[in-house]
Amino acid sequence: MEKVLEVKGLTKIFKNGRGIKDLSFDIYKGEIFGLLGPNGAGKTTAMKIISGLMKPNKGEIKVFDKDLFTNFEQCMQKMGFIIETVEAHQFMSAYKNLRLASRFYENITDSRIEEVLELVGLTSYKKEKVANFSLGMKQRLGLAMAMLSRPDLLILDEPSNGLDIEGIIEIREAILKLAQNQHTSFIISSHLAHEIEVTATRIGIIIDGQLIATGNMKEITKEGQTLEDFYIKHQKNKKGA
Repeated sequence: MEKVLEVKGLTKIFKNGRGIKDLSFDIYKGEIFGLLGPNGAGKTTAMKIISGLMKPNKGEIKVFDKDLFTNFEQCMQKMGFIIETVEAHQFMSAYKNLRLASRFYENITDSRIEEVLELVGLTSYKKEKVANFSLGMKQRLGLAMAMLSRPDLLILDEPSNGLDIEGIIEIREAILKLAQNQHTSFIISSHLAHEIEVTATRIGIIIDGQLIATGNMKEITKEGQTLEDFYIKHQKNKKGA
């Protein structure tokens, strides 16, 4: 499989001593990598660094074998992001928000905007103002914005946070559809074990800024073990270390 992202030894320590320490993992084409951990574990810090929003103390990030920090613009063209919250103009329609976002990229046509609206299931609502959208619809609009430029990798920080059941299902289905039909790769962070279990193809557990375990989702669950069981086992191992 083609390697989309390579993270090696990523470290960022803040003045309060928290952060991430020696984080290493790879992402492959069409893979959904779930980063599971409690609030404050370092998930958002890792995603901000990979997204170019924060500099690490040390570590290496490669996107399609190109160094992120020396080939920044080239690497950014390969990625799309939703970090923490989706920002959209509330009194503009979904379509007009996407038209505005398209100005940041080259060669985004009206047909591409229509295509991403269809992919995230917002075609019927494209003329409605975002102020009237549910939280799940706003998250789907954010996903549409993030994928406008046809990125190979989408980084989604807690995409289900604050959503009701219907909203969670909407976002999950959009992610699975993109991975299966467009071969888009994903990094998705969450503190919800079940949501990662039903979405991710491979997972990493992060606790206290350290990646303590990774695994293939099918292998983890093939003998009836849940992701929650897997998480608790490795959490106890870390505490006992």
